[in-house]
Amino acid sequence: MKLTKILTKKLTSFWLLSLTAVAFVFLFCASISFIQLTYKFQQQQVKDLSTLMSEQVQHFSHLENAALDLDAKLDGQWQAKAQLSHWLPQLLASYHTVEFRLFEGDKLRYSYDNHPEYQQGVRYKQVLDKQSHWRMELMLVPPFYLHSLSWQEYWVLLIGFLAIFALVFHGQRWFAQELDGVEELAVRSHLILDGKYDQALTSAGRGKPRLINRALTRLLEQLRDAQRERGRFDKFIRSNVFLDPQTRIGNQLFFVNRLDALSQDQVMIAHGVMYLIDFPDLDIAQQEKGDQFIGEFLTQLVASINQALSECGDSIFTRRSFQQFAIVTPQLSLAEADQLANKLLKICISQAGKEFANQDNFVHLGAAFYQAGDNQLQLLEEADMALKAAQLQRSNNWFMYDKGAVDEEIAKGSVRWRSFLESSLLNKRIMSFAQGVFDSDRQLHHQEIFSRIRDNQGKDVRATLFIPMANKCGLMPQIERQLLERVFFSLMPQNKANYSVNLSLDSLSSRAFMRWLKATLLEHRPLASRLIFEISEDIIVKHQSQLTAHLDMLKKMGAKLCVDHVGQQVVGTHYIQECDFDFVKLHKSIIRKIHLRSENQLFIRSLIGGLYRAEVQVFAEGVESFEEWQTLQILGVSAAQGEFLGEVKETVSP
Repeated sequence: MKLTKILTKKLTSFWLLSLTAVAFVFLFCASISFIQLTYKFQQQQVKDLSTLMSEQVQHFSHLENAALDLDAKLDGQWQAKAQLSHWLPQLLASYHTVEFRLFEGDKLRYSYDNHPEYQQGVRYKQVLDKQSHWRMELMLVPPFYLHSLSWQEYWVLLIGFLAIFALVFHGQRWFAQELDGVEELAVRSHLILDGKYDQALTSAGRGKPRLINRALTRLLEQLRDAQRERGRFDKFIRSNVFLDPQTRIGNQLFFVNRLDALSQDQVMIAHGVMYLIDFPDLDIAQQEKGDQFIGEFLTQLVASINQALSECGDSIFTRRSFQQFAIVTPQLSLAEADQLANKLLKICISQAGKEFANQDNFVHLGAAFYQAGDNQLQLLEEADMALKAAQLQRSNNWFMYDKGAVDEEIAKGSVRWRSFLESSLLNKRIMSFAQGVFDSDRQLHHQEIFSRIRDNQGKDVRATLFIPMANKCGLMPQIERQLLERVFFSLMPQNKANYSVNLSLDSLSSRAFMRWLKATLLEHRPLASRLIFEISEDIIVKHQSQLTAHLDMLKKMGAKLCVDHVGQQVVGTHYIQECDFDFVKLHKSIIRKIHLRSENQLFIRSLIGGLYRAEVQVFAEGVESFEEWQTLQILGVSAAQGEFLGEVKETVSP
């Protein structure tokens, strides 16, 4: 826009200079015309004088020819000279004559001198009579010296110049305002081309032509309404595909997708617990009480269970069938699983009230505790068997299937975890691992950096195990700072690749961490453009207003933003453009077996269709087969990562 502003100023200056040049040319031509007119008037006076003197010379010649002797001729000459001295000086004075000479051949017959202060003037030579060789020479005062302006004329000139200046100034101001209107219109057009539609809509200003400005405003308003409608439509599609229409929680398909995301090749990647809650007489109660009563009961039940699960991060709460609900809570210890089971059972019993028959046998809960490496199908069977065992008791009860031995690392208490994590931070045992993100041409787009901790025995502790405990202990900012330091000072100087790093809510909310990150980005400004910060969709949706300022700061520093785990929750996509994200990364639960799941394909098509104007690239994670990668390419996904494209590798040796 600076170039446009410069061109606008140049055009305004050229317009003003052109008007000044026209005025100058007009005054110059008027002066030339005035001088030429005075000279022509003076030449006409000389011509009249020449005619008069020719008559007098002919009269002198006639007198000389009539004289009989020399005395008579001399007497005639003296008489002629006396006559000239009588009337000619007055005539020459009226002509403002400086010098006048009358010659007969080479003889001077009459001379006149006046105004000795004029050393130079306009000289004229005229032949009066060719036969008698009479001629005259005179010098006149330059005509423009004889004309002086009066105070009235000066006032007229002054008023004229002021009027011209006022008109030119007003014209230049009007022209500048018109060009400013064009400039505002150009600025608005650039905002539209950059995809900043909301900013373009709020900066309507006084763009000119006003008709075009109003047309842009109306189109932007319609586009905003269309985008909102598209967002509502996308959410409607996702809701109908993945949500139960009555309770508005995940359905069976959503449960399968999320369970696949917690496993790899049907093997669970972390420990946790699965609950199955069954209401055997719910269909009978619906027939007796009606749909409205059951709907109110389910709404209260879901709200209470969601409140109980709010303390457990990444919990999955779905409805498997009309009367059965499923809950999967990862990263939960065995003792915590028992406490949560008791709490869930009390909530279900309290919601029953006195409206349901057979209240003593109203709800059954089956639980299955799983560890990393357990088979997914086996886990479902164990949860079903636990539910059947609870049902056989014919009372409101819960049953945990074969608790078994608990892994030693899982049994660690919070105090031991804190000491372990603090020791790892102090000894810099936070290791960095990378996995490539490849575009459709299998070219490396960037590398995502993961963290692991190496314990005293040399074993790697996966992030899925220690991150929940680090969040509980409030140590995530320190861990992510140490990881970023390794990226800044060890990885980036070695090559020119781009890197992405995940940021947690604790880090984004920590003033000390954000001050350090801002200072580091300022100090290493060229490296900022090679960084991509990934933030979970769940964090953005719940804390968007709190994180907007921090995200804007990262963008202004030159870094790029990516929202990951998209599709893990059923939410709208309006936040993507509001927070100005550059990339969107689909959760692996959407990617798993995408070539066999038309519902997931519909979701991806809807997401890409809603973002194609926002210049946001869509990535995928968890690609494990050629069929998945091929389907994603057909759907329009820009890049992907996963075991099929590249394994996770350690970046720096300890």
